[in-house]
Amino acid sequence: MSIFDRKKRNDPDPSPDLFELGPLEAEVMQILWTRGECSVRDVVQELRRPLAYTTVMTTLDRLFKKRLLKRQKLDRAFVYAPALTHTNWEQTRADAWLSGFLSGPQSSGELLISCLLDVVGKHDQTLLAELERQISLKRRELESKGLHRREQAAGEGQ
Repeated sequence: MSIFDRKKRNDPDPSPDLFELGPLEAEVMQILWTRGECSVRDVVQELRRPLAYTTVMTTLDRLFKKRLLKRQKLDRAFVYAPALTHTNWEQTRADAWLSGFLSGPQSSGELLISCLLDVVGKHDQTLLAELERQISLKRRELESKGLHRREQAAGEGQ
């Protein structure tokens, strides 16, 4: 059992600037996603280039403060583990980027859709078909929710 499983945590979401990782932070996160729990010494040994223990310790602390890592004191040292999976991190980065892009003027949304279709169409016809399928599913889901809301409103008015 992981030392992180013993403590029930109700942490807030990761920091909004979590996708602002420098090269060393990204390499450290990759090590933790691959290995799981690591001490500072473990990370130092896994890095592709030799770095001072204190440099790695500071980097791990910064990632902890960005809420990308959890840490637990074990004896006299901290043991770190990813606070979210690599997939969750990628999803959060994409959500933040798209939300920022779409919060601009109306033309930004149209530009985003146009560029997305151009790029996907050039690179992957299967993905383009999947995009079309997902759009269809989302439309049906939204229509069904809208119908359900209208039915609820009609029921309340009686």
